[in-house]
Amino acid sequence: MEIILKKTVERLGNTGDVVIVANGYARNYLIPMQLAVRATERNQQQLEHEKRLIVHLESKEKTKAEQLARQIAEVTCTIRRRAGENDRLFGSVTSMDIAEVLSAQSIAIDRRTIETNEPIRELGIFMVPIRLYADVVANLRVVVEREE
Repeated sequence: MEIILKKTVERLGNTGDVVIVANGYARNYLIPMQLAVRATERNQQQLEHEKRLIVHLESKEKTKAEQLARQIAEVTCTIRRRAGENDRLFGSVTSMDIAEVLSAQSIAIDRRTIETNEPIRELGIFMVPIRLYADVVANLRVVVEREE
């Protein structure tokens, strides 16, 4: 049976591929699990339409992410913490702290997009990458100062 894959199936193909499989495999597994549809002219046209919609939505999201990246690049995030000797913080500055400071400056981002390998534990200036989209990364300047 000739089918069109709606989702990527391991060892079979990727989304949108037209493949030939055994009748039972298609009827009993792929079609009921909504992983594939029969390869008819109407289904192929519908799949092409869905692909165009997805490409359009992705380009729109990427444009928004690039605009937000430019906005983040202009911002300096200043955080004040208590510190001891040798400029070591008593606590640490985490991605949640950075997200809170950004939200106070009316920039809403998810804390999971902030890529800090480990929390900041000393005073200074740090460049923190924020992954806004698959290939859009903004660098935020974070200044950690001593709290008086």
